[in-house]
Formats: sequence, structure tokens, C-alpha cells
Amino acid sequence: MNLQLEKPLAVFDLETTGINITKDRIVEIAIIRIDLNGEETRYCKRVNPEMAIPPEISAIHGIYDADIANAPTFKDIADEVVAFIGNSDLAGYNSNKFDIPLLAEELMRTGSDFDISDRRFVDVQNIFHKMEQRTLGAAYQFYCQKTIQNAHNALCDADATFEVLKAQLTKYPDLKNDISFLSDFSKGGNFNLLDFAGRLAINEKGESIYNFGKHKGKTIREVMISEPGYYGWMIDADFPLHTKQCLRREIEKIKAERDKRTNEQSENLQQKLDALKNKFK
Repeated sequence: MNLQLEKPLAVFDLETTGINITKDRIVEIAIIRIDLNGEETRYCKRVNPEMAIPPEISAIHGIYDADIANAPTFKDIADEVVAFIGNSDLAGYNSNKFDIPLLAEELMRTGSDFDISDRRFVDVQNIFHKMEQRTLGAAYQFYCQKTIQNAHNALCDADATFEVLKAQLTKYPDLKNDISFLSDFSKGGNFNLLDFAGRLAINEKGESIYNFGKHKGKTIREVMISEPGYYGWMIDADFPLHTKQCLRREIEKIKAERDKRTNEQSENLQQKLDALKNKFK
């Protein structure tokens, strides 16, 4: 089945030094870009993470320190990764919670201006879990009747993910062959998330809220009043760079709205004073 695309779709997978989004690094990145005409282009590169890969992680994906000792750093390839993805929407397996946030962190460390604001994100794992509750290997077996021959090889996993997505569209008539629908369907939770890590969200009233911890469900605006130091704590703590960037933007919007109201109130007060002066002249 050919995907119905409004823009290219980049199906990608990362192999990393671990699962901590703020601290771990990419050791291999693979991307399959599907263009509007259906043509598929592949990109795969190993990366020197500039840190040791824990042996237990190497045992999973088969990439050891010696394998990437002479590989380029992510900063070296950031521009070509951004150029390859272009304006594509993004898809992956568990990508909303892991691959996309980690890729965003790596790009932000390089100072890249990679824009993620106008993209759709399709998480094949979320679609799978909503439909069948399984892992990628089981998904590949279930939907494609195949066994992944080289699991935890980034390109093989990306290929399997893309095949599973196409098979899901064939199997489930209720799934629309539309990236916008698939992006919404594969989101987790009841809120629209502001950041990839899911620490910030938008509630049903359209207000930005904290989505974790003691202030979960409270608006950023009300916490800014009740505990103004909470914002500073988050900025200084070990949260993803993307989370901090989103929080700064929300705080700046709140401050701008507050300043606008203050200015309008001052102008209204001045107009009233001027009217009183004119009345008693």
C-alpha cells in the first residue's frame, strides 16, 4: 500500500548509548525518506558519541566503542541529517517518547535551527499498542509474517517499522491513510503535548499546563503566580533542552500577555484622567 502524503515522510531509528534523553547520545542513525511520488531514499550513518558505550548496551545493538572510534560526531553530520529530512513528517517506533526527543536534543546541542513546529509525528508503536499490544519483533511477525533478521540494527529496524506501518493501514480499515490522522491517532494521553518528553501539555481549554510532578494538571500561568521559583528550578534541573525551550516560550508568552494587559490598563486609566481634566477645565 502506498501512503497518502502531503509532504515527505522520514521513517527513522536510532541506536544510542542508553535511554536517558538528556544524557545519552546517538551511535547510529538510519532514515528512510518516502517522497510524494513514493520513491524511497535511505540514509544510514554510525556516529562517534564522544562517550563510552556501556557494555550491556553494546550487547543489545552490537555497536562497540572500537566500531565508532573513527566515525564522525553528530555535530559533523548534523547539517546533512537536517538536509536529508528536509520538511518531512517523522515516523518511528516509540519515536514520540524516545527517538524524536533524543534527535531534537542532539540537534539543539549543535545549534541547529531544525524546525519541528510544523511537522506530524507518527508513532508506529502507539498504533500497534492501541490495536494489538506487542513489541516491534512481534509486530513485524504479526503484520508482515516475517522475522527481523538483524534486530537492533538501525536500518533493519527502520525498514521493519516502515513495513509494519504499511501493513497496519492494510489490516485496519478504520486507520485513515493520512499522516495527519495517523499522527493524532498515535499520540499518547488525553492532552496535546507541548514538548517531546511530555512534561508540558495543552489542556482541553487550550491552556499550557505542567504534565508531571506536584503541579501536574495546573496551568503554567497559575504556578508562575503561586510558586514563581518552579520555573527556575526546571530550567536549572536535568530536563531535556527541548522541554526547557518550550517552557521558556510559554513563560515569555505569559509575560507578554501580562505586559499587554498592564499597558492597556494604564492607557485606559490615562484616558479617564485626561477626560476628567478636560471636564473640569
